[in-house]
Amino acid sequence: METKDLRYDGRFVSSPGRNSMADELAAMANTNSGVFVLGVDDKTHKITGLPLDKMDITETWVRNIANDLIDPPLSCGIHKLFIRADDGSERAIIRIDIPRSIFVHKSPGGYFHRIGSSKREMPPDILSRMFQQRSQNRLIRFDEQIVHTADINALNKDLWERFKTPLSPPSDEEFLVKLKLIAPDEDGILHPTISGLLMASDNPETFIPNAFIQAVCYDGLGQDAYQLDFQDITGPLDLQIKNACRFVRGNMKTAAIKDPGRIEFPQYSMNAVFEAVANAVAHRDYSVYGSKIRLQMFQDRLELYSPGAIPNTMTIESLPLRQSARNELLTSLLARCRMNVDAEGSRRAYIMDKRGEGVPIIVVESEKLSGKRPEYLLIDDAELRLTIFASRPPWLTNKGGAA
Repeated sequence: METKDLRYDGRFVSSPGRNSMADELAAMANTNSGVFVLGVDDKTHKITGLPLDKMDITETWVRNIANDLIDPPLSCGIHKLFIRADDGSERAIIRIDIPRSIFVHKSPGGYFHRIGSSKREMPPDILSRMFQQRSQNRLIRFDEQIVHTADINALNKDLWERFKTPLSPPSDEEFLVKLKLIAPDEDGILHPTISGLLMASDNPETFIPNAFIQAVCYDGLGQDAYQLDFQDITGPLDLQIKNACRFVRGNMKTAAIKDPGRIEFPQYSMNAVFEAVANAVAHRDYSVYGSKIRLQMFQDRLELYSPGAIPNTMTIESLPLRQSARNELLTSLLARCRMNVDAEGSRRAYIMDKRGEGVPIIVVESEKLSGKRPEYLLIDDAELRLTIFASRPPWLTNKGGAA
């Protein structure tokens, strides 16, 4: 535990400095879980307390340091507490809980870690080893890693009970551990896993920033056009898939003629859209900080951006031919979720399958509708973009030239 006594200059924290505090917080996250207590003398460890009218200012000060001065931003718990001082009076303090991070954090002074009670800049060999270790932690079963800042109460029982079978253990805790929706930390305390929050929390984005779909529909061909509709699609992943498909269905155009009965010509195959969204949600790289799935609709196309490079040794060319799952636990859980989208032509009973049919369905059904093969593009080895071209009704194509 580390303590700090703060000084104020009017409405601002004057001591310690922002950069110095950032170095301390990052060093603790780079080493092990720890606690900072603000409002306690650094040397005597006596409780001095914080002014009540400065509590909100101090909380904002800490949050801005964690978000703006540490790269990647540091996730920590900030709690306002009242404790009894030596003289019997109640004093206000702020407790900052810092979990051992899955990332290596850089602060204004460089890369720090803690040795005993002091922070030290990491020499190149230790820094290199730490990057390697934490990179492995992220890439090997990242979706099974625990989230230290969340407790098991973040999981909604109605959401995780749907995964139970007659063979499931009778104990809720044993079941959640066995399914890897929760797991113990170094001290044996149970926390939700990444997959646990993504599948069984009402608001996973509270603990996993950017774990949502940003959907926009433009009245034009580029992002400079007027936005007809905009939605941040949140919630458990199966609900995100459902609502993303609903967004596309609600914003795409469907032409129709009578010949002699009604014949409809939708812009997109909803079966292909479903497969595209389900793949993006299931296979995106959740360890990439600051990136979300982006769904963008234009007059002539739909673009879907998924964070992360293509997993393993797959290439753009081999996507329709091979199968590889970055998030094994997530895909297995989605394979136990009943189909929740009315995707015409789909024969699925569950959202995911293990047969690798998703990309072929996207390619075949979209090309059949629009006459153009969908395009996959890997951007800077960090983001995969899928472009599905909109169809045009046959009577417009025949009269107006190319589709």
